[in-house]
Amino acid sequence: MPLTRAGICAVATLLVVSVAGCSSAPSEVTASPLASSSITEQFSGPVIITSDDVPLPGSRLAVLTENAPLRIVSLATGVAETLVALGLGDRIVGRDETSTATELSEVPVLTKAHAVSAERVLATSPDLVIIDASTSPPEAIEQIRSAGVAVVKIPEAWSPDDIAPRVRALADAVGLDADSAEAATATWLPSAPGAQPSAPRVAFLYLRGTSAIYLLGGEGSGADALIEAAGGVDVGAESGLPAFTPLTAEALAAADPDVLLVMTGGLESVDGATGLVQLPGVAQTRAGEQGRIVAVEDTLLLSYGPRTGALVDALASALQVASR
Repeated sequence: MPLTRAGICAVATLLVVSVAGCSSAPSEVTASPLASSSITEQFSGPVIITSDDVPLPGSRLAVLTENAPLRIVSLATGVAETLVALGLGDRIVGRDETSTATELSEVPVLTKAHAVSAERVLATSPDLVIIDASTSPPEAIEQIRSAGVAVVKIPEAWSPDDIAPRVRALADAVGLDADSAEAATATWLPSAPGAQPSAPRVAFLYLRGTSAIYLLGGEGSGADALIEAAGGVDVGAESGLPAFTPLTAEALAAADPDVLLVMTGGLESVDGATGLVQLPGVAQTRAGEQGRIVAVEDTLLLSYGPRTGALVDALASALQVASR
């Protein structure tokens, strides 16, 4: 069963401590700006994919039931963007920080990471609060319920196959006609990867340099499904690794990926491409030797919502450019 997003950092810390036996906090790494290159040009450095490169699809007018909530707080990962794409943006009065679409710029962010303040949520006078497994702490959620506000938990999404069930649960929560939701969802899913000159072999690295957390992604990381949908091969999943494994020189060198996939925040935390190549095993891979790096904005990579199809298209292009 995949980790919750809120649990990734906690589990990552435990993995690193168990392997390294650290007894003191690491010193912070000074981040440097990333040098981006276009995914349509010859590769010459990290290929950066941001939310601006993958806009939300046009919203579809939702068909609502008579008792649909008028004031919605969305605290589930990226779900406020799904509500916008379903035509319900004007009903959102609060969101989590992973929903970054420009259409939500005037909606207050009520979380820090996945943690929520009950007081801030209740101050928006919501009719409905939407959460998922990563929303915390439980005490805050119970406080919201105790105030008489409806709280609905919907499933997380860790692959394109999870999008439709999640949208169906969301549609039920907000009083949306199921056929309307299904029609919208169909336009968000990635198409089958087209013919590729070769299937790039990709290692997803979860990096938090300021906390000395360096993990190699595997089956169930969330990135594995995106890599596969984009026509690549996730080397961690191919090796039978679990969702996240402490990065070792031996494991990465043996996998020898063509491309390294990271989050932009993670790349910044290790001082950019220069610092990334200094991590265990990276310089011994084809990706490290040739600087083949694709970085996707943190809140975009694993959001699995209305941007997913467009993200997969952008990632497919980026992988082909980076692996030349």
